[in-house]
Amino acid sequence: MKRLLFAGIGLVALAGAAAAADLPPGPGYYKAPAYLPPAFSWSGLYVGVNGGGAFGSSAWDTTSSFSTTGGVVGGTIGYNYQIGPAVLGAEGDIDWANIKGTTTTGSCAAGCTTSDSWLSTVRARVGYGAGRFMPYLTGGGAFGNINASTPAGSGGSATNAGWTVGAGLEFAIAGHWSAKAEYLYVDLGKFNCGAGCGAAVDNVSFTTSLIRGGVNFRF
Repeated sequence: MKRLLFAGIGLVALAGAAAAADLPPGPGYYKAPAYLPPAFSWSGLYVGVNGGGAFGSSAWDTTSSFSTTGGVVGGTIGYNYQIGPAVLGAEGDIDWANIKGTTTTGSCAAGCTTSDSWLSTVRARVGYGAGRFMPYLTGGGAFGNINASTPAGSGGSATNAGWTVGAGLEFAIAGHWSAKAEYLYVDLGKFNCGAGCGAAVDNVSFTTSLIRGGVNFRF
């Protein structure tokens, strides 16, 4: 009889414990919310370095169009402002350049050369912030020098303003660092080399495509 009584008491206790486990938390109970890392933001000032290759073309009035190739390396500064996934920004850069090409067509049988020794761009950027990745479109003004020279040592040079347009992809590496790859098409227009190039009027044009990589530090 005692055994049956103790067994009944045990069953009642187990049932009570199971029911208590199903009850909502009592007064004063606090459950910490799950940790969610802050959303990544592209907003802020940044500086960086960039470098890459260039390929394009030049033409003189007295020659046909010919190819130019070379490389660039330089520095970058910019600012981004993010609204939802949209990233709006402005970026400027200045690069040392060694882009050149030579032709032996037309009146330049002995060889005429067009070269560029520096390039700078000031551009707007519009990007899509997909977390730590940001594809973007960019465009604005371009500045640089166009040098024209002949085998006789004559020629001319001018600093020209033109335009640029392109696209790229930037991604956050770690901390404040990000890396980017981009393509820019640059058109510096033309200048009249004139008598220095062997004619009263001899316009020299310069266009190039830049494929660059870069690393930025965001503040």
